[in-house]
Amino acid sequence: MFLYIAKRVLLFIPTLLGITLITFLLMQALPGDPVQGMAGERANPETLARIRAELGADRPLPLQYFGYLKLLAQGELGRSYYTNRKVADDLLQKFPNTLKLAVTAILFASVGGILLGTLSAVKRGTTWDKIASVISVGGISIPVFWLGLTLMLIFALYLRWLPPSGMGNGAFAYLILPAMTLGAYSLAYIARITRSSMIDSLSQPYIATARAKGLSELTVIAKHALKNSLIPIVTVIGLDLGSYLNGAVLTETIFGWDGIGRYALDGIMKRDYPVIMGVVLFGAVVFVAMNLLVDITYRYLDPRVRVPGTE
Repeated sequence: MFLYIAKRVLLFIPTLLGITLITFLLMQALPGDPVQGMAGERANPETLARIRAELGADRPLPLQYFGYLKLLAQGELGRSYYTNRKVADDLLQKFPNTLKLAVTAILFASVGGILLGTLSAVKRGTTWDKIASVISVGGISIPVFWLGLTLMLIFALYLRWLPPSGMGNGAFAYLILPAMTLGAYSLAYIARITRSSMIDSLSQPYIATARAKGLSELTVIAKHALKNSLIPIVTVIGLDLGSYLNGAVLTETIFGWDGIGRYALDGIMKRDYPVIMGVVLFGAVVFVAMNLLVDITYRYLDPRVRVPGTE
């Protein structure tokens, strides 16, 4: 197992270098001048030249890129153009907020999606199946921003059950609406994947054998059918969680959640290159880590799946 993980980490290094290069080139291709935005429209050429020299933006592009790689080798992600704070410190400060939102959203999506998909598969062709299908299609089709504003309107303004936005003092009530908004799409997609996988499992001979042994229907469904349907479900959950941990820009913006998504959006709007590069690299590392975790989980869910290096 250790050799497999080490191999995956080593293979990720060239991928990470490629991501840094592509991101760097894309930022240089964007219109506008971040130095002009920092100094203001009325700044004179001498002021602009001084700021560029301070930021190292007056150097040739290859030297700027290799200078950034040197920072990475030292464990640094640079400093924000606007706040002069270390990007790594900002990411570490905001990641717990994003982590809290992401975990809550994926738990809501996973539990709700698996229950809905299982019900739909077991009650296939009935009214319950049709209701579950409508919920799934709705969850996939409704835009995140519309759903967030609608939930805010109903539960915060009309019913006054929950706070509309912000993080408050860390109370769980502030987390409910953002988590529901963020997890709605995943819930619907997980439900569809669960239904499809469960229908396939319920048609297998081992299910008929389990029923012939006199096992209860709940045991047949939960222990035999659902357990053998989990691999595609775990894949979706892992990828969605990795995406959430990179920051949910729309959800965090709508609900005023101080996470990585809002931090990334702010950096993009200001063309704060170190912030953009740092968020992209952080996201890449998180996504690869989640993929690795999903691959390892396969081995424990289904003994037929073999992960190289675990034998």
